[in-house]
Order: sequence, then structure tokens, then C-alpha cells
Amino acid sequence: MRVEGHTWVVVGAQGMLGRDLVEILRDRGATVVELDRGETDITDAASVDGAVPPCDVIVNCAAYTAVDRAEEEEPLALAINGDGAGHVARVASKRGARFVHISTDYVFAGNATEPYAELAARAPLSAYGRTKAAGERAVEGSAADYLIVRTAWLYGEHGPCFPKTIARAGAERGSLTVVDDQLGQPTWTRDLSDFIIRLVVADAPSGIYHGTSSGQASWFEFARAIVVSKGLGEIVSPTDSSSFVRPAPRPAWSVLAHGSARSVGVEPIGDWRERWEAAAERVLASS
Repeated sequence: MRVEGHTWVVVGAQGMLGRDLVEILRDRGATVVELDRGETDITDAASVDGAVPPCDVIVNCAAYTAVDRAEEEEPLALAINGDGAGHVARVASKRGARFVHISTDYVFAGNATEPYAELAARAPLSAYGRTKAAGERAVEGSAADYLIVRTAWLYGEHGPCFPKTIARAGAERGSLTVVDDQLGQPTWTRDLSDFIIRLVVADAPSGIYHGTSSGQASWFEFARAIVVSKGLGEIVSPTDSSSFVRPAPRPAWSVLAHGSARSVGVEPIGDWRERWEAAAERVLASS
């Protein structure tokens, strides 16, 4: 399908990803309906049904993303990430709309040694990961024509994110230590937005796709690239995760494969370093 002339509903439209997606869709000629917490409560099926108008595509960017707090608030996280995803999927089916659901690398244990394939077994270690895995299963169990798009290490200009935190901390402290034993794929929200649109335009079959940058990096490597972009020089030193114990376990390996996208003719997002260079000025403008 084409973008222009079609109606897209973005749930979670005021989040970091949602804001970029809305902007890009409008630039490309789509009619966009923005829904956020003020317009609908995704934990309430009737609220979602009442808020979503006739449309062609629904993208669910809404999520409970407080990874550490989810260890104490798993029922709330499950209501949003699990039940909520199912509610939006069923409304998409009722409207006859394509449904895109945003998920996460946290559905995996993070103990692999090669990129996780889209159909690799889910084995979440944290409450957040369990609730996002529940959301994937709810979408798969709905009658919706769905695309589950897993992403990881997201950053963007419209919300708090790792690059902004590192840039501010580096400028204030003059030196930083960052873990080098967690590997992933830093991914710009604008690139993910474009990837979502390209999947829909390509009429990709229902299934799971990975929307992350290509290549891989440690948090240390990413932080080093950030401070260089900020003009702070080589002020980052590596350490290991034992120095930063947090309530929720983090996947040590968050590198995702892109075979499903390639199989339907959709190119994955480019290398994370190239994409960071393209994003840096825009993302760090407010840091």
C-alpha cells in the first residue's frame, strides 16, 4: 500500500518513537490520528474501541518501559504491555486495519553468541521482558493482520535517552565509566519509523521482524561515539556490569538478526555508526 491518502492511527503518539513516526507519516502524505493516554486507556478494551476511528494502519507504540520499576509493578506493566497490546490488536482486526506492534530485545535471555533470529525462543529474564513477551503472544493470538517489530537501544530527539544522558554527564563530570560487556544495536527512532513504514508499504506478511540498526556495539563503544560527537574527546573508560547492579537484569547480548525483513525485500536499517553520525546533531541539540 502507499502512505499518502491512507489513515494511520499511532497509539502512544507522544512518546519518543511515536512523535517521530507521526512527523514522518505526515511528511509523506498520510492522515494521522494521534492517540495517547489522554485519548485512550489501552488497558481497557472498550476505551480503545471507542477511540480508534476507521483507518488503514494502527501502530502501537504505547508501552510500560520503566524496566527496573517493572520488577515491583509487574501487574501494571502486564496490563499495558500484555493485555493492552491484545486490546489494540483486536480493534485493528475489527477495523480491518494492518496492525504494527513494537516489541523489544528483552523477550530474549541475552545469552546468545550470534544474532537472535526472529523465531528464536523467547526466554525473558525480567518483569519487563515477560510482559512484552506476553504482548507478542496476545498479538499472535488475535485475528489481526499483524507485524511485530522488535527493536533495541532506542534513542531520539523527543525524549530522555542514553545519548543525551551520556552527553550531559560527560560535560558535567569530565570523565565517565560505561559497561563494555553488554552488546546491542543503537537504533534511532527516525530510522525505526522509516523501517516500519517500509514494511507496511511492502505488504510484508504477518510475522515478527527486527527493527534495529545493523552491526553491534557495547554501551562503552556507543558512549565513546557520543562524547566524540559532542566534542568532549576521549573521556570514557570501560567497566563491567558488576559495577552497575540494577533491580532488573539486562540482556548481555541484544544483537538481533534481520533475516525476515530481507526475505520480503525490505532492507534493514544501516550500520549503527553511520546512523549515529546522521542522528547526532539532531539528538544532542537539547543535551
